[in-house]
Amino acid sequence: MTTEIKTPDCLIDELIALAFAEDIGDGDHTTLCCIPPTATGKSRLIIKEDGTIAGVRTAERIFNRFDPEMRMEIFIPDGTEVKNGDVAFTVEGRIRSILQTERPVLNVMQRMSGIATTTRRYVKALEGTGTRVLDTRKTTPGMRILEKEAVRIGGGVNHRTGLFDMILLKDNHVDFAGGIELAISRARKYLDDKGKTLKIEIEVRSLDELDEVLRIGGVDRIMLDNFDIPATREAVNRIAGRYETESSGGITLDTLRDFADCGVDYISVGALTHSVKSLDMSLKAV
Repeated sequence: MTTEIKTPDCLIDELIALAFAEDIGDGDHTTLCCIPPTATGKSRLIIKEDGTIAGVRTAERIFNRFDPEMRMEIFIPDGTEVKNGDVAFTVEGRIRSILQTERPVLNVMQRMSGIATTTRRYVKALEGTGTRVLDTRKTTPGMRILEKEAVRIGGGVNHRTGLFDMILLKDNHVDFAGGIELAISRARKYLDDKGKTLKIEIEVRSLDELDEVLRIGGVDRIMLDNFDIPATREAVNRIAGRYETESSGGITLDTLRDFADCGVDYISVGALTHSVKSLDMSLKAV
């Protein structure tokens, strides 16, 4: 089975269409019954919690997709640290349009801003180390493009978008393939046969597996999965700059710096996207 790879813009447009379909259905009957079709007005986006804002440009896209005549005035751009009471933007146009786009805009912005806020905390904790924080594929179904954009807005780095833009040989791939050497050799042959230039990363679970990878070679990055601090430090010393290094598995904000001080290039954190708290905000009539 082959799947067409859709562009990020196409995926975002499909997400917006789905958001309208699930929220409006056959009509916003509350708005339609009490707001005249020609009535116009203005609302403002009010921040209700300190954090990092993300999704402003996506909000503009949602408004314009629903009603191209809606007009935004942006006061606070994506990536800015905000505090309770800040006004990020105003939107003007038909009141019916403002009311029907309110919830999709808030849902997207609150989620993206929560991710950006969490990511910024991790980025600040790594300042001065040279280590960068990576996201994972542990994302909300259908929202991956926007959630990974929020990670970038917060200062983090995207690991990979999906299964199609990198080869990542994890423990299950290695075990099903019959071992590390077979997994790597098959990956390299596959890329040669397909004429692709994807990077290869392999996960190792022990120093013995690391030594096997170092003997075989043929990869671009080595993921140290669930290594403790002493093992991570030893692994980085053995790799000695020959390959990019990544720490992964249960790393928290409290332990992040300790792993970075071992000298790894990246630390991947699923918590950036899989369990964040949304940033509170509201869209209120002026």
